[in-house]
Amino acid sequence: MNNIVIYSIGFLAQGLFSVRLVVQWFLSEKAKKVVSPVSYWQISILASYLLFIYGWLRDDFAIILGQYISYYIYIWNLNYKNQWKNLNFILRYLLLLTPVAVVIYFLFTWDTNAPKLFQNAKIPLSILIFGSMGQIIFTFRFIYQWIYSRRKGESLFPITFWLLSIVGSSIIISYGIYRKDPVLILGQSAGFIVYIRNLLLSKKK
Repeated sequence: MNNIVIYSIGFLAQGLFSVRLVVQWFLSEKAKKVVSPVSYWQISILASYLLFIYGWLRDDFAIILGQYISYYIYIWNLNYKNQWKNLNFILRYLLLLTPVAVVIYFLFTWDTNAPKLFQNAKIPLSILIFGSMGQIIFTFRFIYQWIYSRRKGESLFPITFWLLSIVGSSIIISYGIYRKDPVLILGQSAGFIVYIRNLLLSKKK
């Protein structure tokens, strides 16, 4: 596929991730506390879906791994806010089953696709592990958010979420610099101000 098309998908995904942060930031400033708006999770699902496609087209396991873990947590938060069922049922099943279908396809085409993801000459194994570690940390923030929200009985953003965001994002930017990937570099850099501001709002609260 043409690189322009691939990068366009990636930039669109990162643009949507940035939009969700701006919306969350604006509503948090308005409420004088960190909030978890429905729109944040709606945009997250769409952006993650697109970035998953981008990672696949770039033969980048680190990107795919990060999106796969957090994807269903986005859906859980939307469901917890009683908004998931408001989506068209065809769209719901498409969103739910696409990642599963991709895994099944990958297993059936292991001999063809595994070397592209795990033996990519452009990404040494050590760098792949480093990038995957950044994605895992960046994604673990949503696992932590999910556990925290379940305990509190509502969808919330704890202060640790923003700390993990800063650490994970820093590693992903470093990985993006090595990969010469403008999508990762610009997309992750854009979130730093929002992460820090939410961290300050959380501490103040």
